[in-house]
Amino acid sequence: MPTQKPLPSLVITPAQGTSRYWLDLWRYRELLGFLAWRDLKVRYKQAVLGVAWAILQPAVQVVLLTFVFGKLAQMPAGDEQLPYPLLVLAGLLPWQLFSNAFSGAGGSLVGNSHLISKVYFPRLIVPLSSLAVAVVDFLILLVLTLLILPIAGYWPTWHLVLLPLFLLAALLIAFGAGLWITALTVRFRDFRFISPFILQVGLFVTPVGYRTDNLPTWRELLALNPLTGVIDGFRWCLLGGKVEFQATALISTVVVSGILLGTGLWLFRRTERSFADII
Repeated sequence: MPTQKPLPSLVITPAQGTSRYWLDLWRYRELLGFLAWRDLKVRYKQAVLGVAWAILQPAVQVVLLTFVFGKLAQMPAGDEQLPYPLLVLAGLLPWQLFSNAFSGAGGSLVGNSHLISKVYFPRLIVPLSSLAVAVVDFLILLVLTLLILPIAGYWPTWHLVLLPLFLLAALLIAFGAGLWITALTVRFRDFRFISPFILQVGLFVTPVGYRTDNLPTWRELLALNPLTGVIDGFRWCLLGGKVEFQATALISTVVVSGILLGTGLWLFRRTERSFADII
């Protein structure tokens, strides 16, 4: 019997060069939209409460944080006429965006392993698509907050114009941290359990339920957390300047968010080629 020659195989590899990679990212933008839309449908379509989950969870957190810090710890809201729940709600907005993006990105590559192991596309699309649910939840909560503020007597001022800048900073921090946790979760599956612990601790070391100027001894240390400047900025914008804005925290936000994003992209791109082999 004559031996059969092996059939030729076709190996599809990504284009070489960083610039080609970013071009591929633009070429696959439809896949990004598809994955984002799929995640949104999975989250809301079969849920009994649907979009109400985006309101119910923050509402419970506002009540708990108000009770812990406002009632038990007796921390002041600053302005005597400022209701403590409004202070918490304004701080919860960027935290909710960060926590949802961070947790969503952590399991995004593992959850799409069937795609990653079979076809080529820029893997950066996967954690990017996981931001969609976090952004939608944030927008729902933001609209609700903007409706509540006038009822409580806080009408929008010119400070609100600067809110998109702090929103952009929150997105950069969330995406940079998300890239780190995404790459680490693929290599070390223990991070699936470490991520929720990080968020639990982060909720208390981030001034979501309290003001930074109530803790003058720890204020400089809290400023090292990039979300501190974002939360102070959100409160300053939404509450019409009733909450003091710390310049040190803003500088830390810009520097740390840049470091997070830059190192996150570096780590992700460095480990991206081995994702299909180890996922």
